[in-house]
Order: sequence, then C-alpha cells, then structure tokens
Amino acid sequence: MFTNSDEAVINKKLPKELLLRIFSFLDVVTLCRCAQVSRVSLCLVCLFLLQGRVVENISKRCGGFLRKLSLRGCLGVGDSALRTFAQNCRNIELLSLNGCTKISDSEGCPLLEQLNISWCDQITKDGIQALVRCCPGLKCLFLKGCTQLEDEALKYIGAHCPELVTLNLQTCSQITDEGLITICRGCHRLQSLCVSGCANITDAILHALGQNCPRLRILEVARCSQLTDVGFAALARSCHELEKMDLEECVQITDGTLIQLSTHCPRLQVLSLSHCELITDDGIRHLGSGPCAHDRLEVIELDNCPLITDASLEHLKSCHSLDRIELYDCQQITRAGIKRLRTHLPNIKVHAYFAPVTPPPSVGGSRQRFCRCCVLL
Repeated sequence: MFTNSDEAVINKKLPKELLLRIFSFLDVVTLCRCAQVSRVSLCLVCLFLLQGRVVENISKRCGGFLRKLSLRGCLGVGDSALRTFAQNCRNIELLSLNGCTKISDSEGCPLLEQLNISWCDQITKDGIQALVRCCPGLKCLFLKGCTQLEDEALKYIGAHCPELVTLNLQTCSQITDEGLITICRGCHRLQSLCVSGCANITDAILHALGQNCPRLRILEVARCSQLTDVGFAALARSCHELEKMDLEECVQITDGTLIQLSTHCPRLQVLSLSHCELITDDGIRHLGSGPCAHDRLEVIELDNCPLITDASLEHLKSCHSLDRIELYDCQQITRAGIKRLRTHLPNIKVHAYFAPVTPPPSVGGSRQRFCRCCVLL
C-alpha cells in the first residue's frame, strides 16, 4: 500500500492497527490535518473513515458549504451514514459512492448534479425513483455494475432527469430496449452513454439515439452483439458530433458501418473495432479517406480483426493526428507494413505482437524444436 520512504519507518515504530486505534480518538479536523502530513497518514485516515462515523460527523460540521465529496471504496459507509449526510449536506453537487456496497436505497440532496454509485449492487428501482425525484438537476449519473437495475429504473431517469448529460450503465445486464428508449426520449441533452455489456439491446436503441440525442459525443456499446450496420447507419446520419465510439465485439457490423461513420461523423477521434471480425481493408479505406481522417482521428483499435492486412495501414497514412493503433492478433499484419506506416507517422504508437520464429531443426538430430511461445504454453 505504501511506497514512499516513510513507510518503512512507521512500520518499524508502530503497527497500522495501533495507528488506527490512535486515530479513532481524533476529531474530524485533526484527522484532516493528519492526512496532510504524508501519504501514509492519508491512507491510514482513509482506512479509519471506512470504520467510523466520520461521514456523519463531516456532514454535521461541513454540511452548509460542502460541495464535493468522494467516498470511493468506503465499505463501512451504509444507509444510516448516507441518510444523515443527505439531511445535512443539501448543497452537495458531486458525490462519489463508487464501491460503497453497503448502500441500498436513499434520497435527498436537491442540488446534486453528479453521482457515482457504480458497483453498489444493492441499489434497486426504488432507490433510483427516490433519487431522481429529489435531484431533478442531475447531469452525470454513473450506475456501472448496479446489477439489480431493470427497465423500470431507467423509466424514472428518463421521466425526471431532463438535464442528464452523462449516463453509465455498463454491465447492467437486465436492461433492455424498452428502458433505454425512455432515456433517449426524456434526456435530449445526452452527450455520453455507456451500455457496454448490456447484451439485450438491439438496433432500436441506435435509432432512438439518432432521433432524440443529436448532441451525442461518446457511445460505448462493447459486447452488444445484436447491433448491426442498419442501426449504426441510422445513428451516424443524425449524430454528427460523435467523437468516441467503442464497438468492441459488435460482431455483426461490417464495412458498412465504417462507410457511414466516415461519411457523417467528421469529429470522430477514437474508434474501437476490436474483435469485429467482418471488418476488411475496404472499410478502413473509407475511414482513412473520410473527413475525420486528416486531423481528427487519434486512436483506432483493430485487435483480433483477422481480415485486416497491411493495405489498411496504407489507407491510414494520411491520418496525421493518429497517435495510437492496436493490432494485436491481426495475423495478416506484418512488421514491414508497420515500418512503412511509421515512415509517414513517425510518432505513432503501434501495439502489435509477433510470435518468435520457430528455430529450424538441428542438423542430424531428431529432437523437435519449439519456439519460445510453444515452450511457455
């Protein structure tokens, strides 16, 4: 946990359990002062926060002016502490409860704009309903890993959060088109949506985004295997401000999606196509000649795209802003092709892997030779 030079000295003098015991007698102000002394003190104070009633004390002492608070990973913070916090900190605008797994459903904080309750897997539609009714100004909501959430929860968000700009629902595997369409229709200012790992969604979502959310800039739909070229065509024709798209393992898409993106999305900067096995050099050709190519496209990920060859690298030579390209397990990409690309883009970071050449059989010997990879395997 500790990497600085103080760590060894403290370990020799006092065990951390004893330090925590000492900290338990301090008030909040003194604790905060201790946290400023060193990284070690800060970590120990954080450990103490996990175990005590400090959250409640903070809310009582600082409730009138507290605007931002992160309790990320505080496993000891539960509903009781959060209830006191909500009652006292009415002016809170940003609250991170990422990983606070003892929290279930609660309400309060009418001025709240940003809330992160990722991995709080006890949250249900009841908590979401109470939250959005009391916090109509929510702009950023992170619900990653809240696995109990269903479409009913999303309907509450769509009905009560017209200011929503960012929504993360990664791995909320129970949600479907029905709930997400409600979000699209109620949250027209949406700019960033992550539904990666939500395998039940279909092209209906892409149509709804195109019809209702023209400001969309970031879309993450990794491992949403039911999405097709038809849906992405509808999205691209309406959402011209798209900058980042994660389409990893959208296994049904073809070059048709790249043709639409290259034609209608001139601001595209980051594009992940890893494990999109139907993508070919022709799709990359269209991308490399599109309006985003010359001075916008910065990152393209093509891991495990078996049809991609060195020709794709030739098509990307004119992408002068290209900073990184991922080519792991692209079997038809060669070192020579990468070298040619680097002559045009000398600063580009190319992430690829080439297995060591298998050594030739020894002269006069019958013993089989293996490359280093085979030996490891």
